[in-house]
Amino acid sequence: MDIREKVVVVTGAARGIGRELACGLASAGARIVAADINDCSTTLDLVKTEDGQAIGATLDVSNADSARAVAALTVEAFGRIDALINNAALYGALRGGRFDAIAEADWDAAMAVNVKGVWNCCKAIVPAMRQAGGGSIINLASLAATYGMPFGLHYTTSKAAVIGLTRGLARELGRERIRVNALAPSAVLTDGTREFFGDKVERALEVIKTGQSIQRTLSPSDLVGAVIWLVSDASCFVTGQTIAIDGGTVML
Repeated sequence: MDIREKVVVVTGAARGIGRELACGLASAGARIVAADINDCSTTLDLVKTEDGQAIGATLDVSNADSARAVAALTVEAFGRIDALINNAALYGALRGGRFDAIAEADWDAAMAVNVKGVWNCCKAIVPAMRQAGGGSIINLASLAATYGMPFGLHYTTSKAAVIGLTRGLARELGRERIRVNALAPSAVLTDGTREFFGDKVERALEVIKTGQSIQRTLSPSDLVGAVIWLVSDASCFVTGQTIAIDGGTVML
């Protein structure tokens, strides 16, 4: 699973899963563009402590021009783009509750970032992958979509849309040697998870854990191995798949 010198754009890299993926990929030898609407300086500092290569980029995934600017910056800095990790999403900032109590503004925001944001980044970066002769796109979906999480229908629906986008785009891009896959983790112990569930976070994590065959809560590091595999040429015949990283909750 050699990813040395591969150029990887990681969205939502300022904290949580995105930060862990950026650091893990850099430690394995990839050259990273850590992109986020928030400051990625802590992520960059962590990469540098491991002698990794990374640059930061400001990215609002809901804005197509912003996504194109990150693609241009990446090509200017590294000459190519080999992989895109679509991790940026609204989660902790969303307010959960009954489906008919969700604010329309929250619903629209979830779709603008979690769905349109993935589309924007794919549109911006695929041309560079075509130029490079192929690539790998990895979209972060969620157990929320594969299991059907209640009381967060805006988030659940947005992640189900990511799975549909993954499958359709994989069929479109296969002939160009661009693979598109999704990961569907269960609740990962991040600041976003704590923010989403609030004072019910411990109870929520315990309920999720008891439904798993491997009964422990995921940490961001649990996703790194799968991402390295999907970025690498070891997964060159894998596309259109949604890989559950959920401790054996949903067995597809």
